Order: sequence, then C-alpha cells, then structure tokens
Amino acid sequence: MRKRTVLSAASLTMCLALTACGGSGSQSQGGDSGKPLTVAIWDNNQLPGLKEIIGDFTAETGIEVEIQMVPWDQYWTLLEAGAQGGDLPDVFWMHSNYSQKFMSNDILLDLTDKVAQSSTVDMANYYQDIAELYQYDGKIYGIPKDYDTIGLWYNKTMFDEAGISYPDETWTWDTFAEAAEKLTKADGSQYGFTSPASFNQDGYYNLIYSMGGSVLSEDKTKSMWNSEETVAAMNWWYDNLVTKAMPTQQVMAENTPDVMLGSGKAAMVFEGSWMIAAMKGNEYIVSNCDVAVLPKAEDGTRISIYNGLGWSAAADTAHPDEAWKLIEYLGSEKAQKKQAELGVTMSAFMGTFDTWIGCAPEFNLQAYLDMSDNMVIRPYTKNTKVWEDYSQETMVKAYTGQMTMEEVCGDIAKFMDEQIAEEQR
Repeated sequence: MRKRTVLSAASLTMCLALTACGGSGSQSQGGDSGKPLTVAIWDNNQLPGLKEIIGDFTAETGIEVEIQMVPWDQYWTLLEAGAQGGDLPDVFWMHSNYSQKFMSNDILLDLTDKVAQSSTVDMANYYQDIAELYQYDGKIYGIPKDYDTIGLWYNKTMFDEAGISYPDETWTWDTFAEAAEKLTKADGSQYGFTSPASFNQDGYYNLIYSMGGSVLSEDKTKSMWNSEETVAAMNWWYDNLVTKAMPTQQVMAENTPDVMLGSGKAAMVFEGSWMIAAMKGNEYIVSNCDVAVLPKAEDGTRISIYNGLGWSAAADTAHPDEAWKLIEYLGSEKAQKKQAELGVTMSAFMGTFDTWIGCAPEFNLQAYLDMSDNMVIRPYTKNTKVWEDYSQETMVKAYTGQMTMEEVCGDIAKFMDEQIAEEQR
C-alpha cells in the first residue's frame, strides 16, 4: 500500500481525533488513567469503515478508542518522534517499509505469547508473506490487517471513442502499450497511461517481475536492479510507455494517477485495491471507468506485487492488555469480514476475500482477486525506506532523460547493495 490520501487543508496540519464510543453509560477502560486507547492510521478513505468497526469493539468491551488520522509523511515522523520520546499511540498501522526497523529496535509490543493464548487469532489464517512482514527473530509484532493487489483501471468512454476493445485477460504488455499510444493525444489533452517515477508497487515493479526480473534477491542480500532481466524490463517501460503515452514527469508529480483518471486526463492507470473507496467516491470514475487484470508477459506470466498492513502496539503502551484486545478483535474473522463488506479494503483473513467484491458492484473487483493467483511480496529489508526513497528519486532521472535507464538501474543497485551491507554489520 502506498501513501495517497485526499485530505482537506486543515487535516494536513493537524490530526483529526475521532472517538469511537460504546453504548450509553459505558465507562472508559483505556487503563488506570481513564483515557481512551489511541489508534493512529494514515488513510482518510478507510476512516469511516474503521470507525464503525472500532465502534463495534467499544460496544462489546466498553473500551473507548480514539482514532488519530495522520497523513503518511507526517505519520512516520510522528511515530519516530514518539518512539524517542516515549509518547507513541497505543495501537497503530505498521508498514513493510518500516516494520523491520521498528521491530529490531524494540519499539513494538511483543505479541507472541498473546497470539499463542488466543482463541481468536491464528496466524495460519493469513498469507504467510504478510504475516512474516511483522515477525522478527521468531517473535510476532503485528497482526495482518489487509492485503492488496494491483489492477488496471481504464476509461471505457475513451476506449469506445477510439474503437479499442476493453482490457481483459488476453492483453499482453505489448497490447497494453499499443493501446496506450493510440489513446494519447498530441495536444496533451489526454494520455494513454500515467505512472510517476515514484510508483513502484502500483507501477513498474509488476512489469519487472512478470518479465522475469526482480528488485531484490530471494535471500534479501543483494539488489537485482542491475540484473539483465530487470534492466530489459525497465528499458521496455521507458521506450514503450514513458516516451510514448505518459505526461511529463513534472505533470505526473503534480497529479496522481487517480486524479488524472478521475478528471478525464488519463485513459489507463494502475491502482491498488486500497483505492476502491476513493474510486467509489468519484462520480466521473463511477460513470466512465472500470478495472481489469494487469497485462501478462509473452510467456503468459501475470504478476501482481502485493503487500499488507499490520496492526501493532507500542512496546511501552500503558495499556498493553487493552491494546491487545483491540488488535485481537481487529484481526478476528468477524472484524475482517466487516472490513471487506464495508469496502475499507481487502481483508487479510483468508475466506473473507469474496465478501469484498460486493462492496462496489459498479466495478469489476473480481480482477483484484484474480491477480491474487500469482503474487510477489513487495521487496523489503531493514532499510527499505532508505533505498526505496533513493530508487524513486533516481528513477526521475531516467524519466526525464538525464540518465539512461541502464545507468539508473546500476546506480540504484549500487546504493541498495551498500544499504544492505550496512544492515548486516
């Protein structure tokens, strides 16, 4: 999952605290202080559904919970400052970009024994790759919240006007590129495809892995950005999409793909399943757009990079028992199924996936489940944030022609290897 949230100006400068209250007469059970549990999240689109689910928890337990909405960029600053100052929220979302760092520095509450004693949470009910994101040195520090796949969104109206058939499971990457070029107008009023240089999970990572390349070795000890297959895939991306069907990097940096799709400026974009609430809320997208599976390679390989958030608690929370009760509830089949029904996002609990399809019948959400057939976990190491930021910044130089794609891939690989070596010291 990436960090896109549509927020008001006020919410960009302050946290929005919303209390999920129980029934009348319920007493706060946040701990001896009498204060409610604090829960931090970063996605405003998920807030209404999570507020309802946590409200159910409060009604059942009497434990009051305050949800703090913090934009992505400020979210991690808040957590890192809180970790140093001993003032973290009680419960919060954890991401694979940061989990290794937080777990290895004893910032997260060890949930291992609590999971072992729980009759509600069984780690076998979640994808192993997602569960492992929040495990370190044999201990559990987070319960999977969700998982996500990537789909191809397209503007049906633009396709109809151009006389092009809609994307489907027969599309190869070449089919996709041909359509993207045909749907691009020379006057800049419409682009066939848009994907900024910073978009990896919901961008070029999917192409790299479907064409036999990779970003990180399987044992996580070496960057694969400079491998022959990865460089070839990224050259294809540049030659067939960046130069022929996309806006300039400056335009893409100022306008996210969902905004360009929702304003009739882009015919196709890649979006993660976490964006459904935002898509449902855009009248133009509801009236004109739909989603299909990603293109496949010539050998038939179709890959979606996937990821998933985890529910974690602060190691020094004053309310460890109450924090665990909330996390246990949020990881339960009941809460996970409701998360799917409400369309918050795809749930991590196996067996609840199909429920999610019904949250937006106006779209072909089956495409996201179909992408689950062949997934690769989003690459991560302890220093993911460091090397991923560098790779995204450096990729801009390829998009803008300052460096060749081969030079960029080599540069990223060198930096990434240095960071991995630093991790192992």
